[in-house]
Amino acid sequence: MEWRQLLCEDRIRNYRTGRSAGDLRTEFEKDYHRIIGSASFRRLQDKTQVFPLDRSDFIRTRLTHSLEVSSLAKSLGQNISRKIIQEIGDTSFQESYQADVCDILQCAGLLHDIGNPPFGHFGETVIREWFLENLKALSYNGQSVEELLLPQMKKDLYHFEGNTQALRLVTKLHYLVDEHGMNLTKGLLGTIIKYPVSSLGINKESGDIKDKKMGYYYAERDIFEDLQESLGTNGARHPLSYVLEAADDIAYLTADVEDAFKKGCITFGQLVQELKDCGKGEEEDGEYFRLVSSLEERYRKALERGIAQPEEHAVQNWIVRVQAKLIACATDGFAEHYCEIMEGTYKRELMYGTEGEHLARALGDIAYRYAFISQPILKLEIAAERIMGFLLEKFVDAAIPYDTEQRKTPIQEKMMALVSDNYKAIYRIYSQGKDEHEKLYLRLLLVTDFICGMTDSYAKRLYQELNGMV
Repeated sequence: MEWRQLLCEDRIRNYRTGRSAGDLRTEFEKDYHRIIGSASFRRLQDKTQVFPLDRSDFIRTRLTHSLEVSSLAKSLGQNISRKIIQEIGDTSFQESYQADVCDILQCAGLLHDIGNPPFGHFGETVIREWFLENLKALSYNGQSVEELLLPQMKKDLYHFEGNTQALRLVTKLHYLVDEHGMNLTKGLLGTIIKYPVSSLGINKESGDIKDKKMGYYYAERDIFEDLQESLGTNGARHPLSYVLEAADDIAYLTADVEDAFKKGCITFGQLVQELKDCGKGEEEDGEYFRLVSSLEERYRKALERGIAQPEEHAVQNWIVRVQAKLIACATDGFAEHYCEIMEGTYKRELMYGTEGEHLARALGDIAYRYAFISQPILKLEIAAERIMGFLLEKFVDAAIPYDTEQRKTPIQEKMMALVSDNYKAIYRIYSQGKDEHEKLYLRLLLVTDFICGMTDSYAKRLYQELNGMV
């Protein structure tokens, strides 16, 4: 792969006629302004990161998480670009590319969760499980919907993925000017495709991280192929996808532990002990235990200074140090495996094999046990499953006969009237000339498009209103 191609400024619908005298922005800087000015991005302020429908001002939402990932991704871009120029010595990487890399990663951080449904990753699970359980029972014109769909169409629903939905949203659903969505640069679009395989290509046992999930729907296959050709990735991950993933990992690994502490899910003492327990097998004078000791040291210093909440102060300051360490480790990981990454053969995440790998695993394990399976989360997820399941049932039932000669009940017509006109307009544009099977598939995507566009609060409110709980 070549950086000249990977940093492609072209768009799906190209319109460039050169920079005007009054607009000195690069194409990637224009992407940034399109994203932060979009309603899709603003909705992230009311979407779950870990704690659904939380009323605290201190707990992260998808919006604050995305801003943190954006910042970390840009920092990683700066570090890695300097490594390439000063140490790796790849002469094809021009000095000017550093700014482009940073701008692309900053934008990619903002976008990486933009396709997620309400209620965090649990919302994705509910959608997948609902289709696995119900698709075979749905019928259209007397035939099973499951039998009418092509294998990839079915697997798109069975393996529904927020990352995949993000590509669909920014290339089609966000109606900025026309049916091309935000019409972002190809370099950016390639970066947000973390898994460059279809739902038929998922192979969690392959040992290659790119096969872990799907990266595009059957509906976006032409866009995916266009990007592969334009960027020269040819089925491999875009190198900046590794950097985006590392920034996401660093952000959520540190933030989830901090949020769990602030919610009272884990005490300071428990956090210190858990970190020590997770360090079994590590050298006591190694980097892992130096980081754990620095958490205790920050607490002692806070006590000496008379800080009102010394434990919280220590955790917050320690998180900053951990992030800096993990950024350094991810940078080293990219540099160490640079040739494999550029050849499209590297199969691991950037933290693999670095000093930060063990710490990252420890933080993830602690967050899972103290936050993700805590009682408050479990109760809210049970409620979220009821909300999402109800909305899927009602809107799928209404969408199947939509835009057909099939008789609709008054309730089905009313349900479809609730669906965003923008989403229905996109369906009409992209269903033109398609056969009945693909139109049926696109109507099912119309439902997931609408539900994924909902905020947590809107989904809860709509559920209550449709059940007469007003």
